Amino acid sequence: MARSISDGPRPKHVQLSDVLAELAVTELGPDVAIPSERELMATYDVSRATVRRAIESLVAEGLLQRIQGKGTFVARPRVESKLHLASFSQDMRSRGLTPSTRLMRVDEERPPADVARSLRLGSSGTAWRVDRVRLADDQPMAIEQGWYPCRLLPDLDTQDLTGSLYTLFAERYGLVIDAAEQTLWGEGAEGATARRLEAPVHTPLLVFRRVSSAAGRPLEHVVSRYRGDRYQLHMNLAGPSKAPTGREASS
Repeated sequence: MARSISDGPRPKHVQLSDVLAELAVTELGPDVAIPSERELMATYDVSRATVRRAIESLVAEGLLQRIQGKGTFVARPRVESKLHLASFSQDMRSRGLTPSTRLMRVDEERPPADVARSLRLGSSGTAWRVDRVRLADDQPMAIEQGWYPCRLLPDLDTQDLTGSLYTLFAERYGLVIDAAEQTLWGEGAEGATARRLEAPVHTPLLVFRRVSSAAGRPLEHVVSRYRGDRYQLHMNLAGPSKAPTGREASS
């Protein structure tokens, strides 16, 4: 029996939001469609505006997701990652998910100037451009464009690039990624990026630019765009250390 939505101090859209959240978690589950707006209006005797406000709040919280032309569905829980130096494959396996890859492109090119500088390619050095879509449990999670110096990784285009590149670099070339600098910003999914991630246009993305090195030699310049509705970060933050006293400083 459906829970009633009544007049009172709590707005109706808030009450309906609670009802839908409970329905999503206890009865429906990930990727299952919620009832249509018309069904919700009839079941709970509320207006279309109330239904839409309730759904919008749950979409904003990440519990529901809209898929254009199909309806509103219970969203999959976001994969949470702690900031650390690991490949995508290692990261997903550590969370109990099966990683896989769609290789879209691998070519030897002269990269853009900023990439050439970060990889120390000089005036004429080239790099492998590797474009891939990364999946977790067969769901598109990220799209990445990576650049890798040809002089350090000869014949990379003949290797299997659908698994962990970090493992390949270590086992095939003896190059172990041991340090990286990473920058994070936000974007909205557009055009080909949205299509390849199978994401609605304007889906929020977490974008990482990472420059990685092996024994002090730059080996990777990669930009990865993660679906923000499927991926989140966890960070431990600490305040500044207490300044040492004169005695502590001289000990």
